[in-house]
Amino acid sequence: MKTPVFKFKFLKKIPKIGKVVFWFLTGAILGLFLFVGFALIIFQSLHKNVIYPGVLVNGVDFGGKTENQVKEFFAKKNEKVKDTKFVFTSEAGVATVAAREIDFGYNEVLLSKQAFSLGRSKDILTNISLIVQAYANGINLPSSYHYSDTKLILILSPITGKLHLEPVDSLFNFQNGRVTVFKPSKDGQTADIEELKSQVSSKFLTVMYSSKPETIVIQIPVKVLKPKITTDKANNLGIKELLASGTSLFQHSITNRIYNISLASTRLNGILIAPNEIFSFNKALGDVSAFTGYQQAYVIQNGKTVLGDGGGVCQVSTTFFRALLNAGLPIAERHAHAYRVGYYEQDSPPGLDATVFAPSVDLRFKNDTGNYILIQTYIDPNVQRLTFELYGTKDGREVTIGKPVVTNEVPPPPDVYQDDPTLPKGQIKQVDFAAWGAKVYFTRQVTKNGKAIISDKFDSDFRAWQAIYLRGTKE
Repeated sequence: MKTPVFKFKFLKKIPKIGKVVFWFLTGAILGLFLFVGFALIIFQSLHKNVIYPGVLVNGVDFGGKTENQVKEFFAKKNEKVKDTKFVFTSEAGVATVAAREIDFGYNEVLLSKQAFSLGRSKDILTNISLIVQAYANGINLPSSYHYSDTKLILILSPITGKLHLEPVDSLFNFQNGRVTVFKPSKDGQTADIEELKSQVSSKFLTVMYSSKPETIVIQIPVKVLKPKITTDKANNLGIKELLASGTSLFQHSITNRIYNISLASTRLNGILIAPNEIFSFNKALGDVSAFTGYQQAYVIQNGKTVLGDGGGVCQVSTTFFRALLNAGLPIAERHAHAYRVGYYEQDSPPGLDATVFAPSVDLRFKNDTGNYILIQTYIDPNVQRLTFELYGTKDGREVTIGKPVVTNEVPPPPDVYQDDPTLPKGQIKQVDFAAWGAKVYFTRQVTKNGKAIISDKFDSDFRAWQAIYLRGTKE
């Protein structure tokens, strides 16, 4: 059976029809893009300096408005709320802050930029979509608000400062093989600044939609600061045995100097030093002045022996330094005295001393034992001896301290006599003893499991010092 000729002719025409349709559609699409692009150019030109139609902010239509008009609109809104009062209450006081003081209100700059920028990105297709959507159904941008948390925190700083209480670590005394509490731990507190800022932000809608200035009361939130060492951990701190001790004599000291030595050592007694903590003598001791209970005793100032608050504190730092040396603990900072002090050589060779002078001259060490260290201090009034004992857990380290080497000795200058109106006329009192100048050094080797873990050399450069006598002039 023969196939009709007309069918073959029709089949031959199909590719030609497809080509026509393809090119027609291609042309139509290109034409549409050209039309849309041309229309977009005209649309953008007509709205070059104004917001596109259908763009709303917080329900208000700003189509055809300039960016500056939007900014002015919300700036006027802010004028209505500037007298709103925020009352911040706390147990430390109350602070009243006006909205204008912290720039509280609509973020007029951001809102105006957002409204004007809609449909003006670098993505043409996105721009077309947004413009059509805004024109057809409208696009409502949500409100944006601001306030200066920096200004708020500054205004509230007097109150938040009073609210801040440092936690108190539990202090212990080592007796009969156990640590007993003599000062319980106590939680501290501080203002929760992040929560405070969150609460202020949560009041935006209440304030902005009110028809009159509001008074907003906010309780300043506080958060608990937990102490490092709580009382219930007393038996889990690794306080087991005596690590080492250090001693010094303070014989022939005047009454006030003995008082200061006792006071300073008492304030260090019972302190716990955490593993890996770098301990600062000055920080632990705190302020040394008449305000904190210290009496005047003789100190060296500008090359003269004068009365000064806290004379004798260096006796305490020297004794503590000796305990640290004997315990094999790493010394992070130590300073020798400018001259050899007779007190420190009553039971020791020269060079085993450490001076302190807050805030620049400190005595610091690191607790690398892996357990807590407990400081205990004792004063023997009969022989006038100060003792520091360090308790913790021994880790097998062994300490070897070399004998101090003295070189470059210089004889002391002639004796010095200074008038003292507090002493009866004719009375002579020696307050400083002649000391040879010298360079002194000693070494320390700390080993553990047969390996050296610390190798130290401590240098001192002592000036020659004269004997100083006070000569009474009081009638």
